Amino acid sequence: MQSGEKMNSEKLSKRLAAVAAYIPKQARLADIGSDHAYLPCYCVKNGIADRAIAGEVVEGPYRSALNRVEKAGLKHKIAVRKGNGLEVLSPQEADCITIAGMGGSLITSILERGKAKLSGVKRLVLQPNVGAVFVRRWCAENGWQIVHEEILEEDGKIYEIIVADAVGERRPYQLPAAELLMGPFLIKEKNQAFRKKWTAEKRKWQHILESMSEAHTNAELADKKKELLHAISLVEEVLQ
Repeated sequence: MQSGEKMNSEKLSKRLAAVAAYIPKQARLADIGSDHAYLPCYCVKNGIADRAIAGEVVEGPYRSALNRVEKAGLKHKIAVRKGNGLEVLSPQEADCITIAGMGGSLITSILERGKAKLSGVKRLVLQPNVGAVFVRRWCAENGWQIVHEEILEEDGKIYEIIVADAVGERRPYQLPAAELLMGPFLIKEKNQAFRKKWTAEKRKWQHILESMSEAHTNAELADKKKELLHAISLVEEVLQ
């Protein structure tokens, strides 16, 4: 969750409204890192989720979520639980999990540590603030099929949403390098937010390369330079 977002259980921020749009009807929702429980309250009130669990590890946001659910009169439908990641869930308790407003590496570590809780889950709706590449890699390595993606800008920040479904036996697969970095669906659409994000990323990497060229080169720097050049070429190819 981002601080300063204006929302309540009646209306969500643009970012969270986009996340909510990918939650299946009558879902048994688990929102991990739920903060004020805006998303579960909205989804239950609007008939998107049948019932929900709001998980939060930090005491302050956990208390805020409890208060929000109580004020909304939804204690019979939403359970607010304090705990780290998916430890707030029992197996088969949720069929849709949302994790929004964290870094991609943190999202993947939550999923990796909580793999035992993913049985019975049909959909993951994941919104990394940064590091979406880590989320896509985890989905591919663990056989979660990416079925939708969205990129949007709100209050000067750009957010990506990755929607992954459990399909069949969940066999690992590989994404091409450009799709892993930039998103298989987002590459096809290339909307304004996408172009803005990757133009800025390319510029940032070019600045880093320029500063590296002035430094003494060692094996580690040479590898980093190669990695940056590869990423820049991927972005240039997609944006053409």
